[in-house]
Amino acid sequence: MNSIVFITGATSGIGEACARKFAANNHSIIITGRREERLKKLAEELRKEFGVEVHSLSFDVRNLQEVQQVFTSLPEDWKTIDILVNNAGLAAGLSPVQTGVVDDWERMIDTNVKGLLYVSRTILPGMIARGKGHVINIGSVAGREVYPNGNVYCATKFAVDALTKGIRMDTVEHGIKVTQIAPGAVETEFSMVRFRGDAERAAGVYKGFHPLLAEDIADAVVYVTSLPSHVNINDMVIMPTAQASATVLNRKS
Repeated sequence: MNSIVFITGATSGIGEACARKFAANNHSIIITGRREERLKKLAEELRKEFGVEVHSLSFDVRNLQEVQQVFTSLPEDWKTIDILVNNAGLAAGLSPVQTGVVDDWERMIDTNVKGLLYVSRTILPGMIARGKGHVINIGSVAGREVYPNGNVYCATKFAVDALTKGIRMDTVEHGIKVTQIAPGAVETEFSMVRFRGDAERAAGVYKGFHPLLAEDIADAVVYVTSLPSHVNINDMVIMPTAQASATVLNRKS
C-alpha cells in the first residue's frame, strides 16, 4: 500500500479537495466525515478516477469514543497513517458574545478544538512508534486576528494555532512534521453552515472579489507533504489577492 493519508471533514470543501489531490498523487486515502452517503460517493469516484485504495469512515470527531472505535476497527494495514489532515471544522453563527447562542459555541469548540485533539491523540502514537509522520492542521486567518462577532470561532482557531505549536514541540524528538495552513476567504460550504443555509447571506460573504477555492488550499496541503524529510513548513497563511487581513477586502462591487 502507498502512503496513507487520513483526512477529517472530507465530505465537502477543503477536505474533499485534499482527498482528490492526494489521490491524484497516488496516495491511499482514508476519508472521514458524518455524511456517509457523500463519503461513499467520493470513495467510488476516487477509486474510479485515480485507481487508488480508499477507506471511508463515518463518525463524529466530537465523540472521543467514536474516534477511538473507528480507528481500532481499521484493518491493520490501514493503521499505518503517514499523513493526518485535521480539516474538520466549522463556524456557527455570527453574533456578539452577549447575544451568542451557547449551542453554537459548544458545537464550534467541540469540533474545531476537541475534535482535532481526539483525532491527533488517537493517531500520533503510531507515528511516534514509527519515527515519522506529518500532521497538518487547517487553521484560519481567524486564528491570527479577531473580527467583530467572530469571538468564539476566532478563539477556536487561535486554539488550533497554539495546539499546532504545542504538538510540534511535543513530537519534534520523534521526527514528526507538524504544519498549520491558515486560509483567508475560501468559498466552500463554510458560510452556508455559519448562516444555517441562508444562501443569499452566504453568497454575500464572497461578493465583489475572487475568493480562494478549496483546491487552492489542497494544493498547499499536498505541497507541504512533498518536501524532503529534513524540511518542514511550520506555518502558511494563504489569502486571496483581494484580501489584506481578516476584515480588509478589495470588493469591486
